[in-house]
Amino acid sequence: MEESSPEGVRLGSPTGRAVVAAAVLGSGMTLLDGTVVNVALRTIGEELGADLAELQWISNGYLLSLASTILLGGSLGDRYGRRRLFVVGTAWFALASLMCGLAPSPEVLIAARVLQGVGAGLLTPGSLAMIQGAFVPDDRAPAIGAWSGLGGIAAAIGPFVGGGLIELASWRWIFLINLPLALVAVWIAVRHVPETRDPDPPTRFDVAGSLLTMAALAGLTFGLIQTGTRWAVPALVLGVVAAAGFVLVERREREPMLPLGIFASRTFSAANVMTLLVYAALGAVLFFLVLQLQTVAGYSPLAAGVATLPITVCMLFLAARGGRLAVRIGPRIPMTLGPIVMAAGVLWLLTVDATATYWTTVLPGLTLFGLGLALMVAPLTATVLAAAPVSRAGLASGVNNAVARTGSLLAVAALPPLVGLTGEEYADVLAMDAAYSTAMLVCAGLLGVGGVISWLLIPSRIR
Repeated sequence: MEESSPEGVRLGSPTGRAVVAAAVLGSGMTLLDGTVVNVALRTIGEELGADLAELQWISNGYLLSLASTILLGGSLGDRYGRRRLFVVGTAWFALASLMCGLAPSPEVLIAARVLQGVGAGLLTPGSLAMIQGAFVPDDRAPAIGAWSGLGGIAAAIGPFVGGGLIELASWRWIFLINLPLALVAVWIAVRHVPETRDPDPPTRFDVAGSLLTMAALAGLTFGLIQTGTRWAVPALVLGVVAAAGFVLVERREREPMLPLGIFASRTFSAANVMTLLVYAALGAVLFFLVLQLQTVAGYSPLAAGVATLPITVCMLFLAARGGRLAVRIGPRIPMTLGPIVMAAGVLWLLTVDATATYWTTVLPGLTLFGLGLALMVAPLTATVLAAAPVSRAGLASGVNNAVARTGSLLAVAALPPLVGLTGEEYADVLAMDAAYSTAMLVCAGLLGVGGVISWLLIPSRIR
C-alpha cells in the first residue's frame, strides 16, 4: 500500500472505512481485554488458586506494560510508520493472548499478560494515529467519533463476552478469541490502510526515558498493591524517584520520548488531567461492580456480564453523535456534563447489594453511566489530538492513552487496599459489600472533579 496523499482520504470512501475498521478491531481488542478479564477474575482465582494480590496483577500487569510502552509505541509509529507499528503490535498481542489462554498457573498468566500489554502499547497509539494521519482535516473528528464509539463498545461488552465464554466454555477463551480478531485486523491494515509517518522524526531513541517510565509505573503499582507489607514503602519511593528522574531526563534530552513542551498547551494538559481522573473511576467501577454482582448479589459470571449491556447500548447508538455534537457546540459542555452524568450513575450503583433488583438498581445506574461516557469520550479524544500538531499525532495519542491506562492501573492497584479489600476477602460477602460502597463514593468524587476541570479549563471552541 502506498502512502496517503497530502490531502488525505475521506471518511465515506472504501479506504476511509478500512482505516476505521482496522483501527477499531485493533484497539478494540486491547479495550476488550482491559475489561473482559474483570468478570473472569473470580473464576480464574478459583481454578488457579490465586489470591487477591495475584488477581490484581493479572489485571494490572497488562495495564502496567501497556502504560509503560504506549509512549514508545507512539514515537516508533511516527518514525517508522503508524500502520507498520500497528501490524507489529497486533501480531505481538495475538501471540501473547495465546500464551494467556494456555497459562497453567497465576505466575505464568501474569507474565503473559505483561507481554500482552507490550503488544497493546505498540498497536494502540498506532490505531488512533492512523486515523489522524490518513483523513482530511474535516473528516477527522467524525472518524474519531466512530472509532471512539465502536472502541468503547468493545470495552463495554467485555464483561458480557467474558461472562458468556466462562459460562459456556472456559475463561481461557477470553484470551484465545483475540487470535481471529487480530488476523482480520492485520489483513485489513496490510491490504487497505495507507501508511503515514512524521515527516521530521527524531534521529535517536530516548532509552533512559523509556526505562524510567517503566520503573516509575512498576514501583507505584507494586507499592500500592502491596500496601501493608514491608515492600510497599521502598517500591513507592522507587516509583516517585523514577518519575522525578523521568522529568529531569526529558528536560535535558536533545530528542526526548516525551517533549515536555507539548504540555505548554493548557487544553492538552487539562484534557489529560481529566482523562486520568475519569479513566481511574471507569477502571475501578468496572473492577468493583462485577465482583460485587458475583460475590454479594449472587450473579453468575454470565449474568454479571449481561448486566453491563446498558453501557454497550449507549456507546453503540450515541458515542459517534457525541463527537458530532462537540463539533457543533464545542467540547467544553460535553466534557463537563459527561463525567457528572457518569458520577450520578455511580451514586445510583451504590444501592447494588444482596437484596437489590436489577431493574431498579443496576439498569438505571449503568444507563446513566453509559450516557455520560458516550457524551464525553469522542470530544475528549478529539480535543487531545486537536491541541497537538498533526505531525505529533502518534505522540499525542500515546500520551492520552498512557494517561488513561495509568489512571485505571493506579485505581485498580490503590483502591482495594484503601477500602479494606485484601487477601481473599473479595470472596467474603460482608467485606466485599463494605469495600464496594466506599469505592463507589471515591469514583463518583473523581468523576465530579473531572467535570469541574473541564468546565474551568477546556475552551468552548478548538480550531
